Amino acid sequence: MRSLLYIIAVILIIGWLIGAFAYSAGGLIHILLVLAIISLLIGFIRRGTV
Repeated sequence: MRSLLYIIAVILIIGWLIGAFAYSAGGLIHILLVLAIISLLIGFIRRGTV
């Protein structure tokens, strides 16, 4: 499950970078970045507690 969160976070960050350069999605780009950061934080928290 931990690796799945990292994969999702990487995909979201890549999507954010592509969107930031294209600038066609507007606010959706920043939502992707926030979701990626949250996924990484959840992964770090779960890794520390298990």
